[in-house]
Amino acid sequence: MKDYIEDRVIEIAQYIVDNNATVRSTAKVFNVSKSTVHKDVHERLLKINRDMYRKCNGVLEKNKAERHIRGGMATREKYRHVHNCSNEKFAER
Repeated sequence: MKDYIEDRVIEIAQYIVDNNATVRSTAKVFNVSKSTVHKDVHERLLKINRDMYRKCNGVLEKNKAERHIRGGMATREKYRHVHNCSNEKFAER
């Protein structure tokens, strides 16, 4: 494995552990795809640093278990915003 890939894997894993970050948010920060983040932390990290792999995997498992809650909250906010906008239109009349 090339050195720059190993460096990226360690940086990504450290970011996830330090910030309790999701794969999606990590991908945005490092300007890589979600698939790259996933491969880095699930395959490459195991070969590079087992201790960091365990920590990172714990954060990702926690995020996976909570994702349905975050999705529900996002949907709630979306429709709350739509509802508030429709009330503003009625107020203008």
